[in-house]
Amino acid sequence: MTVVVATPPTVADRRARVAVAVLFFTNGALFANLLPRYPQIKEALGITNAGYGLAVAAFPAGAVAAGLAAGVVIRRLGSARAAVAGTLLTAAGIVAAGFSGTVALFAAALFLAGAMDAITDVAQNAHGLRVQRRYGRSVINSFHAIWSIGAVTGGAMAAGAIALGVPPGRHLAVSGAVFTVVASAALRFCLPGPDTGPAVEPVADAPAGRPGKGALPGRRTAWVLAALVLIATAGTLVEDAGSSWAALYLSGPLHASVALAASGFIALVGAQFVGRVLGDRLVDRFGQRAVARAGGLVTAAGMGLALAFPTVPGTVLGFAAAGFGVATLVPAAMHEADELPGLKPGTGLALVSWLMRLGFLLSPPLVGLVADAFSLRAGLLVVPFAGVLVLLLAGVLQGRRSRPQH
Repeated sequence: MTVVVATPPTVADRRARVAVAVLFFTNGALFANLLPRYPQIKEALGITNAGYGLAVAAFPAGAVAAGLAAGVVIRRLGSARAAVAGTLLTAAGIVAAGFSGTVALFAAALFLAGAMDAITDVAQNAHGLRVQRRYGRSVINSFHAIWSIGAVTGGAMAAGAIALGVPPGRHLAVSGAVFTVVASAALRFCLPGPDTGPAVEPVADAPAGRPGKGALPGRRTAWVLAALVLIATAGTLVEDAGSSWAALYLSGPLHASVALAASGFIALVGAQFVGRVLGDRLVDRFGQRAVARAGGLVTAAGMGLALAFPTVPGTVLGFAAAGFGVATLVPAAMHEADELPGLKPGTGLALVSWLMRLGFLLSPPLVGLVADAFSLRAGLLVVPFAGVLVLLLAGVLQGRRSRPQH
C-alpha cells in the first residue's frame, strides 16, 4: 500500500482556502436570491409550465454555450480572476432577469447569467482543487458546503424580500451589489502564480476496470469520463428540481403560501450543506464509491416516498433527503475527472462541468412538458430516477484511500 506524505498547509494556503470558500458562497447566494422569485415572475409574464420550463432552460443553455470557453478564460486570467469576473457578470444577468418585462428578455438575461456562471463554476473549482492539493487531503466538499450555505442565505434573503413586498428587480440589484463586492475582496487572498495540473495521488483501492495513473487514454478512460458526467448530471437534475420546480410544486398542487413554498429549495440546499460538511470525512473514511451509493439510495427513497404520499411537510423532507443524498456527487465527479490519465490538466474537469450542465438544460423543459401532459408530481419523478442512476454508476468512483501521514 502506498502512503501519501502530506505537508501541513501554510498561512497563505489557509487564507486561500477561506478566499475560495467566499467565492463559492457568493456563487450560491447570487442565484438563490432569484429562484424563489420564479413563481412571481412566471405569473407576471403569464406563461404556461412548458413555456416557463423553456425560459428557465436559458440559464443552462448559456452555460453549455460558454462552458468550453472556461479553460481558455482560466489560462488567460488565472482561475481566481476568472472566477471573480464570472461572478460580476453573473450578477448582472440575474439583476436583468429581475427587471425583465417580457419572456424574451427574461430568457436572455438567464442565458447571460448561465454563461458566466459556467466560467465561475469551473474556475472556482479549479482554484479549490489547487488548494486541496496544497492540503494533501480532501477539502473540496467543504467548498461545496459553503456554496450550500450561500444558497440557503440567498433563499432566505429572497423569502424575506417577498414577505416584505420588495419588488424583484430592486431586491436582486441590492443582493447583486453586495455579493460582487464580497467576491472582489476575496481575490487578493487567492493562491498566486499560474494554475497547475493535478498532482498524482496513489489510490489504495481503485475501482475495477479503471485505468491507473500511468495508463494511456482509451476506451476505459472514455467510459469512466462518461460515467462521471452522468453521476454529476444526476446531481444537477436534483438541484434543478429544487431550484426550478420546488416552489411551484409546493405553491401549486400542494397549495402552500408563496413564502412557505420557498422552504422546499431551502430544505434541499440546507440538507446538501450538511452532507457536504460531513462529506470530506466520510469520503476519507469510506471512499467516494460507498458515499455515492448511500446517497443515491437516500435520494431515491426519500423523494420517492414524498411523491407517493404528497403533503407539504413530507415534500419538504423529500427535497431535504434528495439534497443530502446528492451532496458529494458533483465534487466527486469533478475531482475524479481532474485526475483522469492521459488528459491535459483541467481537461477532465472542464468536460464534466460542461457536459453535466446538459442536465440543467434538458431537465426544465422535460419536467415542464410532463407537468403539462400529466402533472408536476409526475415530472418530479426525475429526482428518484437520478438516485437510481447513481446507484448503478457509482462503481467508477474511487474506494478508500490510504490515510496521509504528517
